[in-house]
Amino acid sequence: MRHSSSGARSTIQIGEAAQKTELTIDTIRFYERRALLPAVPRTTGQFRLYTAADVTRLNFIKQMQGLGFSLQQIKQLLDLRDRSRYACKDVRNLLKDKLTEIRRKIRELQKLESELAVDLRKCNWELKHRHSRAPRQCPMLTGFDGGK
Repeated sequence: MRHSSSGARSTIQIGEAAQKTELTIDTIRFYERRALLPAVPRTTGQFRLYTAADVTRLNFIKQMQGLGFSLQQIKQLLDLRDRSRYACKDVRNLLKDKLTEIRRKIRELQKLESELAVDLRKCNWELKHRHSRAPRQCPMLTGFDGGK
């Protein structure tokens, strides 16, 4: 880490922050524009300077995105993290909401999986029985009546 122009804190430039977090420079800039990162100081040459705390924050953002949280939800989590030592109840509520959403998506995907499996069986049946009769159009292409 390099020292900032003030020499008071150890800092790194955006390229090194990107390397440490495995994020792109554009992603880090995007997070700054969305106010997920506090404004960072700049050198006289206008290079951004990031602290270890900024890198930790970037890693937190990346981890929360990996868990499926939206940037708005991540901002809420960051605000709770920054402002409140007693945020556990609010965090719990966010986690409960996210878990409910994920479970809903799982049910929807299971329903979709079931429908696709039925359609695949129809196609397989048609292909298996083609040799004994004249081929017909694929049942998947003709079987929709708008009721699905």
